[in-house]
Order: sequence, then C-alpha cells, then structure tokens
Amino acid sequence: MNATVEKEKLNFEAEVSQLLHLMIHSLYSNKDIFLRELISNASDACDKLRFEALSDDSLMGKDSELRIEVEFDKDARTITVRDNGIGMSHDEVIQNIGTIARSGTAEFLKSLTGDQAKDSHLIGQFGVGFYSSFIVADKVEIITRRAGLAADEGVHWESDGESGYTIEPVSKADRGTEVILHLREGEDEFLNDWKLRSIIGTYSDHVPLPIKMRKRDDDGKPTDEWEMVNKASALWTLPKTEIKDEDYKEFYKHVGHDFEDPLAWTHNRVEGKTEYISLLYIPSRAPFDLFDQETRHGVKLYVQRVFIMDDAEKLMPRYLRFVRGVLDSSDLPLNVSREILQNNKIIDSMRSGSVKKVLGLLEDMARKDPEKYQKFWKEFGQVMKEGPVEDIANREQILKLLRFSSTHEDSEEQNVSLDDYISRMKAGQDKIYYITADNFNAAKNSPHLEIFRKKGIEVLLMYDRVDEWLMGHVFEYDGKKFQSVAKGDLDLGDIAGDEDKDKKKKASKTGKKLVKRIKKALGDRVSDVKISERLTESPSCIVLSEHEMAMYMQHLLKQAGQNIPGSKPVLEINPDHPILKRMEHEKDDERFGEWSALLLDQAILAEGGHLEDPASFVHRMNEIMLTLSKEE
Repeated sequence: MNATVEKEKLNFEAEVSQLLHLMIHSLYSNKDIFLRELISNASDACDKLRFEALSDDSLMGKDSELRIEVEFDKDARTITVRDNGIGMSHDEVIQNIGTIARSGTAEFLKSLTGDQAKDSHLIGQFGVGFYSSFIVADKVEIITRRAGLAADEGVHWESDGESGYTIEPVSKADRGTEVILHLREGEDEFLNDWKLRSIIGTYSDHVPLPIKMRKRDDDGKPTDEWEMVNKASALWTLPKTEIKDEDYKEFYKHVGHDFEDPLAWTHNRVEGKTEYISLLYIPSRAPFDLFDQETRHGVKLYVQRVFIMDDAEKLMPRYLRFVRGVLDSSDLPLNVSREILQNNKIIDSMRSGSVKKVLGLLEDMARKDPEKYQKFWKEFGQVMKEGPVEDIANREQILKLLRFSSTHEDSEEQNVSLDDYISRMKAGQDKIYYITADNFNAAKNSPHLEIFRKKGIEVLLMYDRVDEWLMGHVFEYDGKKFQSVAKGDLDLGDIAGDEDKDKKKKASKTGKKLVKRIKKALGDRVSDVKISERLTESPSCIVLSEHEMAMYMQHLLKQAGQNIPGSKPVLEINPDHPILKRMEHEKDDERFGEWSALLLDQAILAEGGHLEDPASFVHRMNEIMLTLSKEE
C-alpha cells in the first residue's frame, strides 16, 4: 500500500449534495432501481475495458471473462456489486463521484418542484446512476483500481451521502470496481437472495454480460460456487416474436440510462451486402445535456455482440443525437478502431439505414398517433430543426416532420406541418410565408403580418433560436418557395386583388413627397424609405434584404462578441396612418426629423432589434408627448 498519500477528506459539490438529498426523499417509493443503476454502471465499465483493450490487450491480463457479481452479507448488512471492468484511478474517482460533470445541472435543480412524485421523474430523467445507492444505504464504499495501474494504486472511497467523502490509497489485487452498500435501518428486505435475483430478472435480465450470484446450499447459506442469474442474451439478437414490450422497455432503461419508458422503438435485422441488427429508441423526454456539444450517450456499436464503442457522431447524425440503442454488425472486424470507422462504407451504410428507420418511425408516429408525435415534438423539435441543414439527402423527409406555430390558430403550440399549410393555401398563392422572431408574442404581433391577416393568408410563426438559421439554408418545400414576410419586396401576386393594386398606385403617387422628406431626415440610418404594402394598422415597419439576418439575431450575435457588419434597413411607411397624416402637415423640419426618427426606432424595437442610443429615443418620445399635451 502506498503510505506516502494520506486519507483525504473532501466535500461534495453543492449540486451533488442537493441532488443526493432530493433523490433519497423523492425516489424512495422505487428503491429497487439502485441495483439496476449499479449493474448498468458495472456493465459500462466492462464495455469500456473491452474497447480500450482492442488497442492494448495487456489491460485484460489473464482475466478476460468480463462479469458482474452481486452478493450480500446478512450479518454485516451489506450488498456488494463487483465488476472486473476498466476501474478508476484516484483522479477519476473524484471526477466521477465527487462532482456531476454535466451541463444543465443548475437548470435541472431549478426545475424541481418540491412535489416528490413529479421530482422523481425529473431525477430519473437527469440520470441517477451511482448516487441511487444512498436511497437504501447510509454508508457506501467504493474499492477500485484502474486496468493497467499497479496493485498499490487502488482507491478506497467512502461516504455517508451527507458530510462529504474520504478517499485514500489501497492495495487491490484485481482491476475493476467494488461498490459496498451499508444498508439503512429497515432495508433488510434486500438482504435476501430471492429479492435480489428478482430485481436482476426484472431490470437487468438482458444486460449482455453474465451477472453472477453465489449458489446456496440446502440451508440457504452461500457457497463458493457462482452461477449466472440473468439471460445475458443480448436482447437485440432475439427474434421479435420472443420479446415482450416490457423487455424492450427495461432494456431501454439500461442502454439509455433513463428512468422512464421510451416513447417508441424500431427493431430490425438487415441482410444483404451489409448485415447488421439495429434496435433504436426514441426517449420520452429530452436529457438535460441535449445541447451539450460534448454529449456522447447515444447509439452503442457492437460487432457480433461484442461492445466496441458508443459514439453517436459516427453512428447517428447530430440532429438525431437523442436516439438511444444498439447497432450490431456482422461485417466489421473485432479490432475496429475509431480511425477505421472514419471513412468506412459499412458504417456509412449502417448509419444511412438507421437514419431512415428513425425517420420512418417518426413519420408513422406523426400519421398514426399525432398526440404522441406532439409529445415528441415538444421534447426534440428544436433539435430536429437542425436536420434539413445537416442531412441534405433526407431534407424533404425531415421538412415533412417539422412543426410550427401559425396564424391559422395563433397558438404558441407548434402543431402545423408544412403539408397542413399547403393544404390551406389561397387560390393563386405560390409561396409559403413565414416570420422569424425572438419569441412567440413578437412573431404573433409583428406589423408585417397585417396585410396577411386582413386577407386571411396563413403565415408560419417561427420563434425558436434555430429557425432563423434554418430558413437561411432551406428555400423550398414540395415545389413551394419559402418567403419571409419581413424581408425583401412583398409581391402577393395573384392573391392581391385589383382593388389593392389600384390602392397601391394611388398611395405611391400621394406619398412620394412624404417618402422623400422622411428619407432625407433619416439620412444614412436607412437604405431606403418606401410606401408599405404590408401595413394596414401600424405606422411603419423595417424590412431587411432577402439574405440579411433578422434584427434580434444580429443583436444576439453582437452580445456574444461576434463582429456583425452593420446593416441599414428599409423603412416602410403607412401613409394612411394618423401619425403619417399629421407628419404631412408638419412644417418644422426639426420636429419632422424627430417624428421620422421615432418611426424608425419603434419599427426596430418591434422587430426585436437593439437601439444604439436608447436614451435619445426616450428623450425624443418625451419631447413629442410634451408638445402634443401643450397643443391640446
């Protein structure tokens, strides 16, 4: 034993302490899951060793039969879960056990309600893992040694789940990890051979590694002989007819490290040029690290039932990073490396086929069970919107799956498909009209919608951050072009009646002088001033060029430190509005300039833009209000 390093006493991160307290109280009604979680961790540790050993077979040593062992001691009141997987070093123990190295932790903790039933689902969604030990134990020990390290580089970790933890060096002959739970008072039901076997059978039967327990003699006492208590059958290799829905669900919880049932799954055996099995799941809820670029949980790759790696990037595109499950190839070599996978036709074929299966599963769900699809969309819609840009080969199919809010119902719920929109298009309408904004209300109340509302033309209301980026890359669907109602010249074509066309001509003639004067007053703050076809109620709005980024997006990127070239919008005016009527008769050029500046500033604010000089805007507004009050 290495005597130069003494026992360290360390505190949990604040988030860990808070999570432990909540978990012990919220998950108490479902205590059995502690064993499922520890077995899942042990299985992962064995998978990691198997992968690392592909490039360094010395890590396996003479002990190449990977396994998990579960035993209990009635007298000591302990349960031990042991594996001969990768193990942990001193630093890895602190990193993996003393901290929660996961983005979204703070947001997760804020979302807890104090309602134990609701919180239990949230905690399960976050992933309880090792910490579930404290649901049944008031003291937990970990004895571990990383594969490849010397026997005296083992680590002993101990905690009561409240006052931090201790960590010290220990001599451990074998690699791997041993978790010892010292049960709380009243938890003796788990010191029972039948009970533990029953939990393993329910939650961990299809873990593709042998889980072993000691055989018992006629008196019920443990012997030195171990026996396998799970099927270890690699569920995905079984015929579908032999698998019950409950089996699929429990396997998902193991492979997806989730607490809830999956929303849907697809299980397929592909034969032909490329042979592989896929079992892919759609989760019920989005994980808290869905937008974390470092997230690696995803689809696991096996070769002939032997785990190789879990790397969602090579096996599933980023926009489908929420998919969980396994792909098991019959064609890849067992010693496959990440480098070999980089440009591998078999992997490409498996990935392509799996994407089609997932998209097909979602299409079926959207068609046969719209309510379930809406549940999926609420959780993963923003991620799916990355798809048409990332996956050009499947662009049309992905666009078909997208959902938006629209002026048809003016509801914040995104439940309008592009096919829905097209089915309601007006006679003579050849474009799909949309608007992007920073939030739903900004989109719904935009002055750009006025003419469309008047004519009953539906407009898609896009208010997710990803929408502006998406619409910068997608230009048509089903032969219909997308047209932003806030960018470029508005041409309603055949939808505009003769009356509107006559009105436009008349307004252009009478408003010419006003347009010229406002343009002169605003100078280089605008690129142009025009009579608006969009406005029926508001006095003004700004319009960007077809390829310019929305004002709110420009502001966000500037705040993030990006250098965005300044853009000069077009100011469109409504000469029929009382403010513009008043301006027509304003003889004082200075006051006319103030009114003009106010029209522009209001229009910028309405678009979610940012005023360079808000103090001047407030001053100008106050001056005009005072002038008007004096005139009255």
